[in-house]
Amino acid sequence: MITPKTLLHLLLLKKAREEKQLTQSELAVLVDKKREYISRVENNGSNLTLKTLFDIVEKGLGGKVKISIEV
Repeated sequence: MITPKTLLHLLLLKKAREEKQLTQSELAVLVDKKREYISRVENNGSNLTLKTLFDIVEKGLGGKVKISIEV
């Protein structure tokens, strides 16, 4: 099940890709993944690891991932 927070993150990834005027195929090449994988990530977060998230955001989109933990 996709939570609202997860859905928001997936939508932000897609929006960032579109703002960079990259197709899923172009982003896939930048992060050494298949286009189908990028599509699955954008649509349901399928098998998204932290490493892949960093690769997509930092290598592919030129952004920065910030992770915080609150206890």
